[in-house]
Amino acid sequence: MAQQVYDRLEFDAAAGRGGVRTIDLRVGTGPEGSWELVRAAPAGAPGSGVAGYRGYRLALHRPQRRLEMPSGLVTLLLEFGGSLRLGRVGRSLTGDPQAGWTRLDSLFAGLQTEPTVAEHDGRLCGIEVLLEPWLAYTVLGVGLHELHGVAVPVRDLLGRQGALLAERLAGTPRWSDRFALVDAFLLERVACGRPAAEQVVHAWRQVVRSGGDGCVGGLGAAVGWSERHLELRFREQIGLSPKRAARLLRLRHSLRLLEAGCPPARIAVACGFYDQAHYAREFKAMTGCTPAGLRQLRAMPERPVDRLPGRATSVLLRGRPANSARPESR
Repeated sequence: MAQQVYDRLEFDAAAGRGGVRTIDLRVGTGPEGSWELVRAAPAGAPGSGVAGYRGYRLALHRPQRRLEMPSGLVTLLLEFGGSLRLGRVGRSLTGDPQAGWTRLDSLFAGLQTEPTVAEHDGRLCGIEVLLEPWLAYTVLGVGLHELHGVAVPVRDLLGRQGALLAERLAGTPRWSDRFALVDAFLLERVACGRPAAEQVVHAWRQVVRSGGDGCVGGLGAAVGWSERHLELRFREQIGLSPKRAARLLRLRHSLRLLEAGCPPARIAVACGFYDQAHYAREFKAMTGCTPAGLRQLRAMPERPVDRLPGRATSVLLRGRPANSARPESR
């Protein structure tokens, strides 16, 4: 029995202050079970720093495992049905599946520069909010360098307010109403939070625009700060130094070109790597795969896997026992 997928758009006339929110809803059924994927933009929330909302409901017949690659965004994951196990590629995909795993429900994940594996038992429901790091700094009220490469329970950062949000989402049946709760939460946190410095936001946007392929040594002068002062504030409010952020964004640029079918040699030149060997080493260090291996793994997915449309972020690892999956060797 083939997978059946149904697409439809829904409009929430009550979103925001008189605005209209468009909700892209995809529903699928097939031998593996059923799933529902909902995407929406914020309505009334600080949209310039919110990359998007993604709701999901999975009712699948067996556990699922995904390879998550660095996205260049901070993730707020609000689970209200099921929980995740998170692990690193080097430990969780090549050895004992119980080693190195952390079980979490609602979490914040800072900027990642290494691949992560996420696994669940097949039944999961929640909302994912993807934030620009400078906005996450305001929402969280902590230095983002503390979140680099880790996932932290929401309750540890937001206390009762975070737990209450997940509880309210669980008791709200409509996706549009759930997204409205997230809108209100973000507005409240931004209103009472400390904004990132304009100089840091400007420097981050410059690195993003360049795709990481540019000199970061002059960013301090461009914003009127010393390079040392910019690096300290950048790490605090973005999570990485400008140099490490550029490395991450070069990867993101290379993934876009790889998805477009560009050969690795051309990608290496276009993204500012020293040579193709340098590109291959960096790619594998941050994704767990070779470029050719990732193309194989992402071929013909049975359902949408990426956390943002048009951005390669994830791979569904199918048909592999937990103790023998090795995407990096494909």
